[in-house]
Amino acid sequence: MSTSDLFGDDLLPPSSPSKPQPSSTVAPESQPMLRPLAERMRPQTLDEVVGQTHLLGPGAPLRTAFEQHRPHSMILWGPPGVGKTTLARLMASAFDLPFISISAVLGGVKDIRDAVDSAKETMRLTGRPTLLFVDEVHRFSKSQQDAFLPHVESGLFIFVGATTENPSFEVNSALLSRSTVYQLQSLTVDEATFLLDRTLKKEFPDLNITDDAKGVMVELADGDARRLLNAVDVACTMATERHMPEVDAAFLRKTLPATLRRFDKGGDNFYDQISAMHKSVRGSDPDAALYWMCRMLDGGCDPRYIARRVVRMAIEDISLADPRATQLAVEAAEIYERLGSPEGELAIAQAVVYLACAPKSNAVYNAYNAVRAFVKTDRSRPVPLYLRNAPTKLMKDLGYKEGYRYAHDEPGAFAAGEVYLPEGLEGMKWYKPVDRGLEIKISEKLSRLEALNEEARRQGKGRRRGQGI
Repeated sequence: MSTSDLFGDDLLPPSSPSKPQPSSTVAPESQPMLRPLAERMRPQTLDEVVGQTHLLGPGAPLRTAFEQHRPHSMILWGPPGVGKTTLARLMASAFDLPFISISAVLGGVKDIRDAVDSAKETMRLTGRPTLLFVDEVHRFSKSQQDAFLPHVESGLFIFVGATTENPSFEVNSALLSRSTVYQLQSLTVDEATFLLDRTLKKEFPDLNITDDAKGVMVELADGDARRLLNAVDVACTMATERHMPEVDAAFLRKTLPATLRRFDKGGDNFYDQISAMHKSVRGSDPDAALYWMCRMLDGGCDPRYIARRVVRMAIEDISLADPRATQLAVEAAEIYERLGSPEGELAIAQAVVYLACAPKSNAVYNAYNAVRAFVKTDRSRPVPLYLRNAPTKLMKDLGYKEGYRYAHDEPGAFAAGEVYLPEGLEGMKWYKPVDRGLEIKISEKLSRLEALNEEARRQGKGRRRGQGI
């Protein structure tokens, strides 16, 4: 592992009486400037950490744990570059605990075994537990995560896991139940600006950075401290080597490569953004729906995925209130397949705007789920004989189809008073149209048909069977 960033997992661990730790050493102190800027700026105390005031501010949970000297196992959940590794190292330092770091990306069973052996030796010699930091813990398999459990329960490890994914889905429930989950947030613009000014003052005091250039750096960082400091390192080092007295926005745009906004196709941000888009459509806000769609496209999302989700939105949230919505969504997906980018994306955008503006109904969605839930728990009710098909003489002799009323032969093509549900379910209603869009008309028609059913029953023409109608 390298020491290439502020919040990596490779800072030199505190001394331990055990054998060498999995983490590698930092650059020699005799050559401090060879260490990347992000590493040189790594916080050494809790007060130096920028951001996470909801966890580290006065009276906040992690601040309280530090002040009361209460080390405990935890899961640090948040996007890259927000201080997960730094907090783990600060905890080890504050509580005077040996520190072992394992990367779930690079490590495996051997690293876990070595960590256990080292921790046992430390416990034997000092009586102290070891703080075990597992970076990207969600990358470990279930069995690998399970391997930590007995050592966490025995007190051998204070377990600190870091993850960019939702631990509810990616971390074993047993390990999760033994840990406190802390969610870390991306740096705000003000927090990133503060970190930038502090870094420039300390590392590049003689270099003038224009306000526009600072704005570009903060925007490029997108809430990621590591990305911010790496950008400062590249741009300011290059300017210093060229003996430039000033760094402006134009120089930065030439120096720093274009970078996509944070967007993980398989991560939590991905699902957060598609969720925001779906909820914007459901909430009838076309501008917000377009914004989240463009955010996803800007981040590299496959337009085909968005198109598929738009079809789902049409079915789930518009449905029969405006059946054209489903048609338009399907057509948008087909158009994209024909045209590709960027023209095809406009068709998807058109569908998104239409869906957001269309009348909303989840009546079919609710009815479908309700019937499925009912069927799952209900007994297997036989199909009434008069509703069964009778393609053979034997089946006709057994009474199949006997008494069936062919709707097209009835007035208005409606067999008033007929019952189509199984015995015992007469009168059950699951589909309840809303008073919006086309479902207003559907509701009116269903009410008229029900009135005809009631009239037929009063006249003794409706079907009567068992204890039903």
